[in-house]
Amino acid sequence: MGISTDAIHAGVRPDPTTGAVMTPIYQTSTYAYEGLGRGKGYDYARTINPTRSALEENLAALEGGRAAYAFASGMSAIHTVMTLLKTGDHVIVGDNVYGGTYRLFSRVLEDFGLRFTYVDTSRLEEVERALRPETRMVYIETPTNPIMVLSDIEAVATLCRGRGLVSVVDNTFLTPVYQRPLRLGADIVVHSTTKYLNGHSDSVGGAVILARAEHAERIKFVQNSAGAILSPFDSWLVLRGIKTLPLRMRAHDANGRAVAEALSRNPKVSRVLYPGLKTHPQHALASRQATGYGGMISFVLGPGVDVRCFFDSLRLCALAESLGGIETLVCQPSTMTHASVPEEDRARLGITDNLARISVGCEDVEDIIADLEQALSRA
Repeated sequence: MGISTDAIHAGVRPDPTTGAVMTPIYQTSTYAYEGLGRGKGYDYARTINPTRSALEENLAALEGGRAAYAFASGMSAIHTVMTLLKTGDHVIVGDNVYGGTYRLFSRVLEDFGLRFTYVDTSRLEEVERALRPETRMVYIETPTNPIMVLSDIEAVATLCRGRGLVSVVDNTFLTPVYQRPLRLGADIVVHSTTKYLNGHSDSVGGAVILARAEHAERIKFVQNSAGAILSPFDSWLVLRGIKTLPLRMRAHDANGRAVAEALSRNPKVSRVLYPGLKTHPQHALASRQATGYGGMISFVLGPGVDVRCFFDSLRLCALAESLGGIETLVCQPSTMTHASVPEEDRARLGITDNLARISVGCEDVEDIIADLEQALSRA
């Protein structure tokens, strides 16, 4: 089936009791047995829930995975992936991952004996140089948050496969509508369902989609054992949101391209980071491994621009963390999403106070551009 058909129908069946087209919210903690040892496939809601199961089946279909599991947040999804490892194992990580991912790795998981090396994963030779005998995993975001650097998923996956490593890709920015890492050879995809998959800024969640049976078995076991599950209501919200995901992503992509072009022409913007621009150094890679560029843009405010005045002058665009909703959100990564990254690392990566990140929404694009331009003119 096509992506739009799968987004609407995968995992969703008419309710057997009423014929309801929408998957019901099964707001229950337990299920009655028909008799001792005779159930209907459901026993306890931490282990399995029909609403969550429908979402997980849908996500597996969209990403082309063997199985998918939904979690209470994107961070709990990533944390669960790390349970594939053990004390002493080493992970190579992109040096520009989301600040919350860096915080989890550096300030939580290192205390349990995992080791992480941060490199520019867009340069395969740096990944190779970082390899150790105890390396077990390579974890990448592409595009990265917020510098919008791309890694060659197929090349990284091939490297990992040749050395018996697990390749993990955070696909939150582009979603399976525009990028399918498992088809490019990756082993695992993670998502913050909070973002584009849900799409309406009213739910927090995460997901793990897996290509290999042994990984799926382990993730399912940990999901049940640790219990960081996505609630029935949030599962329903994400499932509802995914039905319009292809429509929304086309709007985000079209608006993103137009906003990026407008910003690139504004004299108060010194640099625009958006793979959809032909001036982006990895535009060719973006066009090869993805079918669209999405709605995430970062840009550097030029010399003499009053940074605080710019952010304070926004009217339509909300100054807020998060991304992927239908409304346009703008943030200052250095003080918001990436504040947990050490200052010297932020400076090295270019996450400076004059860097702005925008999640371009689905409003009329002329209104988005007008708001950004009036804020820039005031600044």
